[in-house]
Amino acid sequence: MSKVIISTDKAPAAIGTYSQAVKIGTTVYLSGQIPLVPETMQMVSENFAEQTQQVFENLAAVCQAAGGSLNDMVKVNIFLTDLSNFATVNEIMSKHFSAPYPARAAVQVSALPRGAQVEIDGVMEVPSTN
Repeated sequence: MSKVIISTDKAPAAIGTYSQAVKIGTTVYLSGQIPLVPETMQMVSENFAEQTQQVFENLAAVCQAAGGSLNDMVKVNIFLTDLSNFATVNEIMSKHFSAPYPARAAVQVSALPRGAQVEIDGVMEVPSTN
């Protein structure tokens, strides 16, 4: 199987040596998204809930570019600079996903790129087009 690079201008451009996502067969590996507004490449705000909402919007755009949706994600990794914000993540995530939910991990980290308070990456399984 060949590796297909997924890219969309509806999500922030990569700010390093990585792709927004890589698809192999029906599996899509999504790079971490932080709360950058795609059009400006600036942080959406300092508000944690707004940052989390922007991250899910960015992930949704990459999922769509890869031929799927957030509900096709099978594994989600959430990185927080303050684990006390986890309830807010759950609340916002529930607006973007429906059951059955993906497998998930959430960890606190000391810092994230550009001073973000949240970053999320994951793995998506898209229906085969064959």
